[in-house]
Amino acid sequence: MAVHSRYLDIATQIRVRIEAGEWEPGSKLPRLDDFAKEYQANRDTVGRAIGHLESEGWVWAVQGRGIIVRHGTMRPRRPRGNLVKRNVATGKPGYSFPSATGTEVWDHHIPPLASYEPLTDSRIAKMLGVEVGSSVMRRFRVTGPKSEPPFQINTSWIHPRGVADAPEVASQVDSPGDWLYQLEKAGHWPISWLEVHRARMPSKEEASLLEIPVNLPVLEIVRVGTSGGDGQPIEVTEYVVASDRVETVHVLHRDENAQDPWPEETDSPSDSETGR
Repeated sequence: MAVHSRYLDIATQIRVRIEAGEWEPGSKLPRLDDFAKEYQANRDTVGRAIGHLESEGWVWAVQGRGIIVRHGTMRPRRPRGNLVKRNVATGKPGYSFPSATGTEVWDHHIPPLASYEPLTDSRIAKMLGVEVGSSVMRRFRVTGPKSEPPFQINTSWIHPRGVADAPEVASQVDSPGDWLYQLEKAGHWPISWLEVHRARMPSKEEASLLEIPVNLPVLEIVRVGTSGGDGQPIEVTEYVVASDRVETVHVLHRDENAQDPWPEETDSPSDSETGR
């Protein structure tokens, strides 16, 4: 077999074994040296085969952990629209944002964190209305639907006046989005939101937390929450979602200049005029 296609042959054989269930999602593959011995190939060829499988979404290489089997190229996807819902799963006040439904509580894949941290991201600081380097309350979560791989990383920065008004925003409760309800209860009702979306490549840490290869793009969503009490930003949340897990859905609206082009005094073209 030609050298240039040898790695593709090995990749195909490993993929077939993954599909057959020899290695479950989340499990670790044998070492490159072990595969090289098994397939009587050199280590570089096996490395190219693994790289090919990684680009297809079958495995991901994690420093210190090895080569991990992913859930395949068609992992569970969720549509993400523009509807904010009241979460009713726990009987307590709270919100569910796209892509979650209003009747579920997502699992935490790492213990949730809340602490004062220096806000060094100038973009986020400007959106929140604080000086770069300011000490700001940071809520950090890695969450996803039950029995699924991690869906998103979300990092929330809460303006100091919000923490002063509602110190309980640093706590962890069962109800999703409860901390936003606490801010509203403390005088910031109703919070309104604006989101900015962009695609980018993940950092090594983000890839590890989301269980994806570093060459799989992510969707970054920055949500700015504006207080209904004083009209100023009260929180900024950054979501990072693997691109193979989400589809954005938007309803398009016509601008005024894209309305009915025919004057009111005339009839619209007849079917015969339009060829129908």
